[in-house]
Amino acid sequence: MSSLYGRHALVTGAGTGIGKAIAVSLATAGATVTICGRTESTLAAACEQIAADGSGEASYVIADVTSEGSVEEACAAASSESGELHICVANAGGGGMLGRLHTQDAAEFDRVLRLNVTGTFLTMKHALPRMIRAGGGAFVAISSIAGHLTHPFFGAYPPGKAGIEQLVRNAADEYGADGIRCNAIRPGFVATEIMDVIPRDSEIYDSYVRNTPLGRLGEPADIAALARFLVSDEAEWLTGAVIDLDGGQSLRRGPNYQLFAAPG
Repeated sequence: MSSLYGRHALVTGAGTGIGKAIAVSLATAGATVTICGRTESTLAAACEQIAADGSGEASYVIADVTSEGSVEEACAAASSESGELHICVANAGGGGMLGRLHTQDAAEFDRVLRLNVTGTFLTMKHALPRMIRAGGGAFVAISSIAGHLTHPFFGAYPPGKAGIEQLVRNAADEYGADGIRCNAIRPGFVATEIMDVIPRDSEIYDSYVRNTPLGRLGEPADIAALARFLVSDEAEWLTGAVIDLDGGQSLRRGPNYQLFAAPG
């Protein structure tokens, strides 16, 4: 795979899990990587791991993607001295209350939409002009199979991820003439710290494995490998794509989270 030496990259939500794996992969390929998130201890540990592994150069900045000023500062920190940014991976996001739609708290619903959709928009808003300054770049957003496959009881999370995907498609159309490529990845069940709350002997877990043709959970490295390809020169004619990376689960059906859902 082509080298990323000389390129500056920002990965949001990169203290753990998928974001951390992507940061390691980009650093290994030679990029100068800046990671951001809300928890300094996890960010510092991730940078220490990258340095210890000899993977490359990485630094961190504390940032909340729902705060425009915070996102602007993160993009500035990740850019070169001339203000250029070549790669941005918008990984920060998350879910909220589990329950049927009529039980959802409106404020919580809004929070999840803001975290996923507005957070990705703000990252685009401040990353894309720096990519234009660089003469082009690559933007990758992390969606979910929940963005197009029904996930009952997930509240705002599925529409939030669907919103990310449409943002990516529109950005790909708007900024293609500037040499900027925008794509998204739809992971399935990936073995991260967040997913550890699901008991491995539960109906929820079984509903994932039973509906995954390849018969195993994803690993953060699986997602990182695709992200690294998407930002490389080898994907230079690929934009506006939303790629399922789920072991084939999207061929069947989504999970059953009724066990965790609020009553109602």
